[in-house]
Amino acid sequence: MTKLKLKHYFGASMAAMVLNSCSNTKFLKEGQLLYTGAEVNIKNDTLSKKEKSNLAEALEDQLRPKPNSSFLGLRPQLYIYNITKEPKKDKGLRHWLKYRIGEKPVLLGDVDRKFNEDIIVNYSENKGFFNARATSDTISKNKKAKVIYTLTPGARYLISNVNFPVDSTLINSEIQSIKSESLLKAGNPFDLDVIKAERERIDEHLKNRGFYYFSPDNIIVQADSTVLKEPKVELFVKLKNNTPQLAKEPFTINKTIVFPDYNIDDVKVGKYGIPYATDSVEVQDDLYIVDPEKKFNSRIFNRALYFSKGDLYNRKDHNLSLNRLISLGVFKFVKNEFVVSDSLNNQFDAYYLLTPRPFQSLRLETLGKTSSANYTGGEVNLNWTHRNLFRGAEQLKASVYGAFDVQIGGPKDANNIIRVGANAQLSIPRIVAPFRFRSSSAYVPRTNFDIGYEYLSRTQLYTLHNFTGSFGYLWKENERKEHNLKVLDVTVVAPQNVSDKYLQQIKGDPANGIMPNPSLQRVIDKQLIFGPTYTYTYTNTMLPKKNTMYYKGSVDLAGTLAGILSGADAKAGNQKELFNIPFSQYAKMEHDFRYYRKVGDKSSFASRIIAGIGYPYGNSTTIPYVKQFFVGGSNSIRAFRARTLGPGSYDPTVQNASFFFDQSGDIKLELNAEYRANLYKFLNAAVFADAGNVWLVNEDPERPGGKFSKEFVKEIAVGAGVGLRLDFNILLLRLDLAMPLRVPYFEEGDRWTFDSIDFGDRNWRRDNLILNIAIGYPF
Repeated sequence: MTKLKLKHYFGASMAAMVLNSCSNTKFLKEGQLLYTGAEVNIKNDTLSKKEKSNLAEALEDQLRPKPNSSFLGLRPQLYIYNITKEPKKDKGLRHWLKYRIGEKPVLLGDVDRKFNEDIIVNYSENKGFFNARATSDTISKNKKAKVIYTLTPGARYLISNVNFPVDSTLINSEIQSIKSESLLKAGNPFDLDVIKAERERIDEHLKNRGFYYFSPDNIIVQADSTVLKEPKVELFVKLKNNTPQLAKEPFTINKTIVFPDYNIDDVKVGKYGIPYATDSVEVQDDLYIVDPEKKFNSRIFNRALYFSKGDLYNRKDHNLSLNRLISLGVFKFVKNEFVVSDSLNNQFDAYYLLTPRPFQSLRLETLGKTSSANYTGGEVNLNWTHRNLFRGAEQLKASVYGAFDVQIGGPKDANNIIRVGANAQLSIPRIVAPFRFRSSSAYVPRTNFDIGYEYLSRTQLYTLHNFTGSFGYLWKENERKEHNLKVLDVTVVAPQNVSDKYLQQIKGDPANGIMPNPSLQRVIDKQLIFGPTYTYTYTNTMLPKKNTMYYKGSVDLAGTLAGILSGADAKAGNQKELFNIPFSQYAKMEHDFRYYRKVGDKSSFASRIIAGIGYPYGNSTTIPYVKQFFVGGSNSIRAFRARTLGPGSYDPTVQNASFFFDQSGDIKLELNAEYRANLYKFLNAAVFADAGNVWLVNEDPERPGGKFSKEFVKEIAVGAGVGLRLDFNILLLRLDLAMPLRVPYFEEGDRWTFDSIDFGDRNWRRDNLILNIAIGYPF
């Protein structure tokens, strides 16, 4: 198909979609008008253009009902509703199409203009426009109608002064101490949302000063606009007259009582006190532990709870204690109650009612998978977890797994892959170290020990035995910041059963058209990698914000101390060994930054930048193959099959090998952008573009064009595509169809592929349209 034909094809398709959209109105009855939305106009000479726009946008968001949903100006769900005949039953395909996929038309008759006018006026008054008036009008054309609301807000009232009346009570003195930090400022506009936030601010302070029974509703903010002739109000912030006496008193902690094996049917707290015999209660540092069966070591509660006898109650320590108990991972439910034990001295007892999860669990997982490298396979995992191994909430996780990948089709026969392995992790909910570590985070720090083994066989090629082990610490400053320091991270790779076929690929066989590829030797070399690694993660994607971000940075320093102490210098022929294996020495750094922006209620924009570099030195001239960078595949540059891209402008297809797609590099740069839109409930669509490549730090004669240079921009691959995502909450199935737009290993003047696009060519579609099937979002 030529470019001209392609243009006509898209034009005809768009025309058909527009005609279908317009045809929605032919289903309307006589006198009916399809409601297409509302618009708010602001008549005010004192507001700036931006202020008018923001106010109008906020008002339009308040209006009801919303018009039928649209996508690119079309209303496909309404069209489905209209063309689907009325079902005879409340089930079946027709009922599902009409009432689940389709969308009933929203008509002008469904709009209560007077109700919306009242909403507009009420919202405007809450923002300080006390003399607001609203009118409305309807514009109709071609059986479609929209409503135009006109708001005349008048002058916006400003705050002239903020008063905090003084009295002799303790609670008033606390409020007086923070009045300088008030959110209500003279000269600012009157805003009900700011007033609500001010009440919350005062409540937060009082809660942290012992006033447990206080509530924001105990505060009233009175506005007086009668004193001044100009549009200004004077505010008075004070306690309501009916505020309960209990809310005005600060409380201190008397006893702290923990029920670590709590069952709501067996235990009652409150005026009955501790419901067990005295000999069932363990007292440690004024902490009462009711654990007759001794399921838990009391020390874990000393570390988790931040209240002690005589402490003034504060919300910060209250929430901190609850969060730390939850983050132990051993309790299914965590409940907290404060019961007044001495009303004369304003004291209460703190009860922690903890329902443990089953200590042991066994889970079997099976999955099927496919990749853009033409591999199809499956995996079986058997996982066992013990959540309280030594009675201190220590978690032991052990798993065994088996997996296979069979290559079906593809440009080359890459042989099948079999993986069998086992691993175990012991996680201790504290820092195990010769120094004292005290964390005020809501998350319990952990000391982790990991050990694992994997048997990997690439049939007809080679077998690898992979041993791993690590020791380190994981801690979080807060819900956004996490640190993972592995003091020692060890990997040992031992090859076995290397076939003559694979060795022939390394040495080459020019007579049969096989070029030498010595770089493949690194895959089957014995490897010993050890050293510290550190990872820092920051994210605020869990917050209800319009713009959020995610960042993950890591540093890997392998063999640094051993290389310095031994004087290793591989380039000079002085390579050192441990256990008869040359140890790796390199420095590696990687950064992964992601940015998310909500475009509307049902759409968003996501982007990602990955940059990484690894540099071998001392005892190594190359970075170990398992630690290098790769690009391509369903979570990377989707227009290229997994690990087929790079390094640089090197063309992997020149190697007549059965595994040319395993291309790696020492430097990585990747950029991704994706627009995501919800079409219907669980059905989402995406348009995306990916770019990037990997490069080598040092020249490799066997992979010409692979070294990083100042011309690297010309060697960046580009791909784009569209996707569908089926989001079932517990599972997201992703289908992305991508095609390459820029191929770095083509001749420099021919790398952009626009001239070669031919959807009518079956061979072109087979080689260039890449379907990625995956679970979850790519980033």
